[in-house]
Amino acid sequence: MKNKILGALYGMAIGDAMGMPSELWGRNKVKAYFGTITDFLDGPKENDVACNFTRGQFTDDTSQALLILDALIESDFVPDTAVIGRHLLEWADRLNAFDNNILGPSSKAALLALKEGKDAAEFTSKAETNGAAMRIAPVGGLFLPEEHQKLSKFVFDISKVTHSTDVAVGGASMVAAAVGAAIADKSWEDIMADAVSAYQEAKKYGAETYSASLPSRLKLALKYADQYEGQDEKFLQVIYDVIGSGVITSESVPAALAIAYYAKEPQRCSLLCANLGGDTDTIGGMATAICGAKTGAEAIDPAWRALIDEANGVDLAHYANHILAFRVQH
Repeated sequence: MKNKILGALYGMAIGDAMGMPSELWGRNKVKAYFGTITDFLDGPKENDVACNFTRGQFTDDTSQALLILDALIESDFVPDTAVIGRHLLEWADRLNAFDNNILGPSSKAALLALKEGKDAAEFTSKAETNGAAMRIAPVGGLFLPEEHQKLSKFVFDISKVTHSTDVAVGGASMVAAAVGAAIADKSWEDIMADAVSAYQEAKKYGAETYSASLPSRLKLALKYADQYEGQDEKFLQVIYDVIGSGVITSESVPAALAIAYYAKEPQRCSLLCANLGGDTDTIGGMATAICGAKTGAEAIDPAWRALIDEANGVDLAHYANHILAFRVQH
């Protein structure tokens, strides 16, 4: 079990770090600049966001996921908005994230309000971006696949510090549920079905938006995955054109789930996401976490895992131990 939880953590970090150099560049620009990304790279100086990172470093996506785990460990795995907010603010100040173009728009607005002692609900209740989904993958390791109600409420309680809409909480719950189902070694079809079930439960908690239906977009994306099996370029192009790869939850979450379903294993998944164009680090982190949870950490190239450890000075086993302990105890 620890191998699978660790696989989700390494998968998230690998997908994030692999997608970092091409982050928020269009598909044509990614192709023109990189050709095809086949390995970890430094962030190009021309990329306003990725220029802050070097080879193998993950971005705010994985950093925030680990900060949330730190907050949960501090509060005995009872989500506490004040504790989560404090961890996020301390991290943001440490990295000068408000000025260095590191934070997403919804998180930035909510955390600024929090910093100034204001009510952030004005921003969180309109947040349709993927900040909640990008950092939630490890939470999938805390619950059994049948615990969708518990998982969804837990995801809402974590996410509402910056994101409290139906689409943001629903999308985050889809990612967490998919990770949980992959850890339980469910079939790929059942992993996707569990994600949809969690969405239906989670959307009850969030403020209503008029976003596109995530389950409907996922259903279409999975049809493309089956239709273009073994045709990576055609598959990526249709995901990019039709499902979308932007920062909106209703694009990036269905795209990530479908790429995970298509790729099946973490190394391939991370490279597909990096070459997609758009929000490549976030889609990569979400998708590759699911694949890593399915295969386990031992199936991931040891050199890749070592690079993540060294480039980020992080001990992912520490987090895996805490997740496993919670899972066993509850």
